[in-house]
Amino acid sequence: MDLSTLPLAYQLLFGALFGLVVGSFLNVLILRLPHKMYAEHEASCSEHTATTQTLGRWFGLDFLISPPSTCPHCGHRIRARENIPVVSWLWLRGRCASCASPISIRYPLTEAATGLLTMLLVWHFGPHLHTLAACVLLWGLIALTVIDIDEQLLPDSLTLPLLWLGLLMNLGDTFAPLADAVIGAAAGYLSLWLIFHLFRLLTGKEGMGYGDFKLFALFGAWLGWQMLPLILLLSSLVGAIIGIGLVVIRGRDHQVPIPFGPYLAIAGLIALLWGEQINQSYLQFAGLG
Repeated sequence: MDLSTLPLAYQLLFGALFGLVVGSFLNVLILRLPHKMYAEHEASCSEHTATTQTLGRWFGLDFLISPPSTCPHCGHRIRARENIPVVSWLWLRGRCASCASPISIRYPLTEAATGLLTMLLVWHFGPHLHTLAACVLLWGLIALTVIDIDEQLLPDSLTLPLLWLGLLMNLGDTFAPLADAVIGAAAGYLSLWLIFHLFRLLTGKEGMGYGDFKLFALFGAWLGWQMLPLILLLSSLVGAIIGIGLVVIRGRDHQVPIPFGPYLAIAGLIALLWGEQINQSYLQFAGLG
């Protein structure tokens, strides 16, 4: 189907609906991928920690479809009509159809955010192949963000394929010249690696994890090394705003660590959409443009 022949309103509607469906899949991925990783870790430590049947399920990709989704409180199997993105949650009033236990609002929020942001990318880039690639990056960032919030974990099984996809897309200079992308991937990883070790040397504490290095390298691979300073600045700004907001609104202990991955993800998405304009505006303001 050639979306370029459709009116813009239909293109946006298609992007939003497809994003909602992907958001429903991301909810499953976000919930189950960490369990898969923990099962693999336990299995690598001891062959007696899991049965062969369980390991076979977790090591393959069928963990995404098996077992079917159920209510964690009563075991009720989620039927198709109860799994329509956003609509089903509203129809059920946020409760299980069987036991009336509350269903987290995070599920429809993830679906709605995925739908709206997918529509934004379609509007920004238009109906092109590289728009689909940008959407894949977006979907991966949403999954990484929520997993990092929940588990303080950025799985290599998501960050590394996205990094390689960025380099492959830039074989044709799609988002950045290939040389800039390769340098960006290396510079993204090494810069945060150096900051990490300098911070640990000076304070004796670890300010971030190795997953953050790979996520930053991912953005270098997609957008080139020139975008890295902007992403680092934006992530620090976003982190400060959200961190202060959490302390003020929720009374969160400022000593409790907050994962850096979500801030990088938000900053990287901003750079993907408006990075060139932001950099040009800064250069003109500084009299360098």
